[in-house]
Amino acid sequence: MTAPSNRRSIFLGRMPLPERNFIADALRAETVGGVLLLVAAVAALIWANTLGGSYEAVRGLHIGPASLGLDLSLQHWAANGLLAVFFFVAGIELKRELVAGELRDPKAAALPVIAAICGMATPAVVYFTVNVIGGGSLKGWAVPTATDIAFALAVLAVIGTSLPSALRAFLLTLAVVDDLFAILIIAIFFTSKINFLALGFAAVGLVIFYLLLRKGIRGWYVYVPLAVVIWALMENSGVHATIAGVAMGLMLRCHRRDGETQSPGEHIEHLVRPLSAGLAVPLFALFSAGVSISGGAVHDVFTRPETLGVVLGLIVGKALGIFGGTWCTARFTKAELNPDLRWPDVFAVASLAGIGFTVSLLIGELAFAKNPALADEIKASVLIGSLLAALLAGILLKIRNNKYRRLCEEEERDEDQDGIPDIYELDKPEYHLRMAQILEAKAAEHRRLAEVASGARAVDDGPA
Repeated sequence: MTAPSNRRSIFLGRMPLPERNFIADALRAETVGGVLLLVAAVAALIWANTLGGSYEAVRGLHIGPASLGLDLSLQHWAANGLLAVFFFVAGIELKRELVAGELRDPKAAALPVIAAICGMATPAVVYFTVNVIGGGSLKGWAVPTATDIAFALAVLAVIGTSLPSALRAFLLTLAVVDDLFAILIIAIFFTSKINFLALGFAAVGLVIFYLLLRKGIRGWYVYVPLAVVIWALMENSGVHATIAGVAMGLMLRCHRRDGETQSPGEHIEHLVRPLSAGLAVPLFALFSAGVSISGGAVHDVFTRPETLGVVLGLIVGKALGIFGGTWCTARFTKAELNPDLRWPDVFAVASLAGIGFTVSLLIGELAFAKNPALADEIKASVLIGSLLAALLAGILLKIRNNKYRRLCEEEERDEDQDGIPDIYELDKPEYHLRMAQILEAKAAEHRRLAEVASGARAVDDGPA
């Protein structure tokens, strides 16, 4: 019988190669989406500050069948409709992390879960404290709690820093947990009056969706119309419609069976992620990020308690919360970081998590829906806080850049040129044999070159 092990769980350690490759593909997609998100946000700001009247007219344009309760503005369609696709992908990511990723092991999951909780609680405390002292509204306490993974990874792409895959995986896992709690916050605190009939029919639709999946029924023409009906019922129920996307994402099977190269969840995520990152989220940013930025507006952001609480929550609360949660978990539990990583690395990523763009904008709209002027100021504070967090993280990541580059080179090293990084073959006997053969071949080549050089010298030193 094997004796129980007291070995500490290493989080951010070496991942299995399939998991590593999946994370890399996901990060590449998120990075591209983040760049598009950045472009859309800049376009919205330029549009709103140069042709503000046309911007307001376009995003306020109502389309949709009023008889079905779907006569919504373009801004509302983007926030409730397109973001449902984003949250659908988030639901698949969460399910996959729970069954095949870092969150499947409770000991390893403790670190990112606690870090994410602390990274959401601390900004809320910062916002609460600033507004209690300044006499502001407490409705926006949830605005600085979210992290925008796509925007964060876009910043990494723009500044050209090479993070080791372990830290990038930490950021992704952290964001998945963050998304889960953001979903819960939206469902619990930003649900107005509930239409139980519509909610009941939405629940029936979700049950049908689940049963079809379990029966192995295939075909987009079955699931897409059903998903649209479920979303419409959820929109009319009073519960935020994005919850429908999350629920359907969580129902997909994300573990592989024998003979499968991809689970259904992975396959569908691969198909839908480009739609989410390339269309849904950028269009949401285009119709939500357009706020008037003037000298007076910037002054108000740093003097009004509601907006100052958001800025400090994103910059200070996120960094201290995630870093403090990670450090306390590693210090007082059996979880530990990869020994190749250092705490400044974690602090830099914790600062980067202060970019709270997409979900923060959404929560800001929901929190101050009855005060459009304050809602716009909250959006401005989200933009400024996210920008400052990105600048701070960029400086810290640049300082650590040489460290990151060395770690990445070690992870990607492939001496035997077989397409598999050597770090994943260290425990295989055939790897050691192959490496010995490579080293012997190099030594033989060196001996041959030495003999050639020696012969050349003998000719040169011979009689004239």
